[in-house]
Amino acid sequence: MRLLIVEDDAPLRDALRQGLEEAGFAVDASADGEEGLWYARSNEYDVIVLDLMLPHIDGLTILKRLRSEGNAAPILILTAKDTVADRVRGLDFGADDYLVKPFAFAELLARVRAMVRRGYNSKDPVIRVDDLEINTAGRTVRRGDQAIDLSAREYALLEFLAIRTGHVVSRSEIWEHIYDFRSDPESNVVDVYIGHLRRKIEHPGQPKLIHTRRGQGYVLGQRD
Repeated sequence: MRLLIVEDDAPLRDALRQGLEEAGFAVDASADGEEGLWYARSNEYDVIVLDLMLPHIDGLTILKRLRSEGNAAPILILTAKDTVADRVRGLDFGADDYLVKPFAFAELLARVRAMVRRGYNSKDPVIRVDDLEINTAGRTVRRGDQAIDLSAREYALLEFLAIRTGHVVSRSEIWEHIYDFRSDPESNVVDVYIGHLRRKIEHPGQPKLIHTRRGQGYVLGQRD
């Protein structure tokens, strides 16, 4: 999943970026409101993590502009303002959730994952596709009674396919939501990771779960 962090505190921004990337997210980060607004307008994000106190353009202004433009990306506000009025104002302007600084990274990660699930109309943290089980909270995968060990990127790809089970997902959608801009979208990185996944979750005698739709992309769960 692709996230945007707009936070002017460099140590916090870097820590969030590192932690979220280690959790399998593709992350863009900005230190000021003007650049952050440009990022939000230019790309499709699964979640935007937005600080309120920003240089050039403050977080509430960014929030209001995005919502007035029809941008429905889930937004998690980070704020040092621990008053009811501030929280109410952020939610009234269209924020989906908020965290008051200081906060535990584990809580932020849990909230981000919950927002992603809601964005894809998936309330249950466990996604089941035939005998494949993806626990999005614990980031574990099983097929039948066998645990499957996946890298962070392999897991991110499988989860993205799983929350859209039965729908064709194009290579460009996968690249935009999972892989960062340091990768070349014209490369075969998506096909390579699809191959890794197939070798790990599909074994002789088991039904195939990842199917290629030529010229369209991939679909999880439908049988050819």
